[in-house]
Amino acid sequence: MAPAGVHRPLRAVIVAALAGIALFATGLPAKGDPTPSVAQIEQQIAAIWNQAEPTIEKYNEIHEQYQKNKTKQAALQKQIEPLARQVDLAQLRVGVIAARVYMGGHADAVNAVLTSGSPETLADQLSILDQLAKEQQRQLAGVASLMDKYSAQKKPIDDLVVQLKAQDAQLAAKKKEIETQLIRLQQLRLKAYGTTGGTGSYRPYTCPQSYEPTAGYKAAKYACAQARDPYVWAASGPNSYDCSGLTLAAWAQAGVNLPHNAAAQRSSMPYISRANLKLGDLVFYFSPIHHVAIYVGGGYVMHAPTFGDHVRMVDMDEAGSINSYGRPS
Repeated sequence: MAPAGVHRPLRAVIVAALAGIALFATGLPAKGDPTPSVAQIEQQIAAIWNQAEPTIEKYNEIHEQYQKNKTKQAALQKQIEPLARQVDLAQLRVGVIAARVYMGGHADAVNAVLTSGSPETLADQLSILDQLAKEQQRQLAGVASLMDKYSAQKKPIDDLVVQLKAQDAQLAAKKKEIETQLIRLQQLRLKAYGTTGGTGSYRPYTCPQSYEPTAGYKAAKYACAQARDPYVWAASGPNSYDCSGLTLAAWAQAGVNLPHNAAAQRSSMPYISRANLKLGDLVFYFSPIHHVAIYVGGGYVMHAPTFGDHVRMVDMDEAGSINSYGRPS
């Protein structure tokens, strides 16, 4: 049986994850074109990132599935070790019996006839020998049956791990392609803004905005402390983050484990309303969801925005098109 949560063909998953990547280049200015304005550069970055970030989040999801299935594979392998030893011993015992029958079985029968004393005794001796051999065969058949059953259960996991590893490699290659394109846009941004980045302070206000004796406060405080750390794809700290990596690391400080994927984080917790937002709650963006930030009070969130940027505090409505809100627990 395949693991829970893996239903679609994996080829379809990767096709969906990488769809639209070929379109990224269409937003890039030609080499001979005049230098675009700041607004044009930011528009290009936003357009490309809205296509790139879902792929990065899919990368995180597939990579996490791969790691989990490797763990399952190791656990299953450990479970089978006692059975493997039983099979080895059973095969050894039956091998000894088979060798005796093949090499000395006829002589043993003659000796039994010569020493039995009577046909009845001979019949009894031969019956005992036959039953011993059959018992060995029964034991081996039982172990072999267990091995067959285990192999049937293990095969889908093995197949899945192989395919997930291939996906992991393919997504990593695509990630490198996107990074090359975004580096070019970042160079344009530096030309427009200079080394300041043109984005102001990374934490311009008190963060968190208030104190609460809660796990959410602890998570929010951690996120606030990461201001200025660079955005790095698939990173979850301690010195760089992507969007879901930041929220994962923040809530880990409060003892809550979250998956490294924005959509999966959304699925792991109950919905709350905007009016009920508390420190540490998560704000999810876009549809389908591919960005997440952590609420730090006063209408602000901390988030890891995009490649070439840094973890920063912003008005939560400026981080993207809000999809929903959730509270880890």
